[in-house]
Amino acid sequence: MSTHLRTSRLAWLLAVAATAVLVLTTALANPVSAHGSVVDPATRNYGCWQRWGSDFQNPRMATEDPMCWQAWQANPNAMWNWNGLYREGLAGNHQAGIPDGQLCSGGRAEGGRYNAMDTIGAWKTAPLTSNFRIKLYDQASHGADYIRVYVTRQGFNPLTEPLGWDDLELTGQIGNTPANQWTPEAQGVSIQVPATAPGRTGRHIVYTIWQASHMDQSYYLCSDVDFSGGPGTPPPSTPPPSTPPPSTPPPSTPPPSTPPPAGACTATYRVTGQWTGGFQGEVQVTAGGGAIRGWSVTWTYADGQQITSAWNATVTSSGTRVVARNAAHNGALGPGASTTFGFVGSSGGSNNIPALTCTTAV
Repeated sequence: MSTHLRTSRLAWLLAVAATAVLVLTTALANPVSAHGSVVDPATRNYGCWQRWGSDFQNPRMATEDPMCWQAWQANPNAMWNWNGLYREGLAGNHQAGIPDGQLCSGGRAEGGRYNAMDTIGAWKTAPLTSNFRIKLYDQASHGADYIRVYVTRQGFNPLTEPLGWDDLELTGQIGNTPANQWTPEAQGVSIQVPATAPGRTGRHIVYTIWQASHMDQSYYLCSDVDFSGGPGTPPPSTPPPSTPPPSTPPPSTPPPSTPPPAGACTATYRVTGQWTGGFQGEVQVTAGGGAIRGWSVTWTYADGQQITSAWNATVTSSGTRVVARNAAHNGALGPGASTTFGFVGSSGGSNNIPALTCTTAV
């Protein structure tokens, strides 16, 4: 065999081996490629993503939401990856693996990505009563060996004190619950866990430990609440997937200059994030002068874009044509009322805004 043939055969064998390793690595990674979080009351990083994910460069955040501001400045991936705050291999020995003062970051999980979650200060709160439920959303349908819900003891001050294990009181828990017993969502499952925290007033932290069932993977989730009925922001019915932050300012379509007539609707498309090869978008649907029972939005892409996932709507594609129909919970809109749905897609060098057509069922 000639030297040239031997060299070519060696190169081919190396390429085959590299491909096999890549396939194996991908297969091993896929089971844990999507995770979850407590979405109600929203965790610190999920709440920051929810309020500012489409506008994270807005300087108003510094004064209107300073705790989220410091978190975005420290590591934007803590919010874009709001579903990745977990540790592996602790075998249920949570207190040994996570020091006091680091509970909200999961003991500086993911190489310190979530460290800003431990920062002491006036995080936005959600109102609670002494009898409440947390809603945990699981994108990957892992299920749970158990979920434990703690609340800080009365007298703890989250404005001035770091959170420690002795500050927590167990207020609710469930045991082994397979994913097929959770509530189906558009992109995963969710479950609600009841809890009771009598005697609480003012600011507190709800701390949730979710021990997933698919492997030894435990999540550590801080939600800021107010038992006096402080202000809060409700989560969307189906949390969207995490995405990388935009690298360029997102374009958008201008709002309509005149309101739509009764029984009609308008739709406004905007890109909320872009990165190499992909983007995240959002469409706002607004009813006209009369109430509607349902809606659909249609558009045609001119630059080869493809929708890969969506939330708060059922989105189908046929070639370049895209049709988005309302979900069960957001089809009925009163006169002038609006709802939004979002999606993630792939794109090439261009990502121009398409023209939209909105139709209704009245």
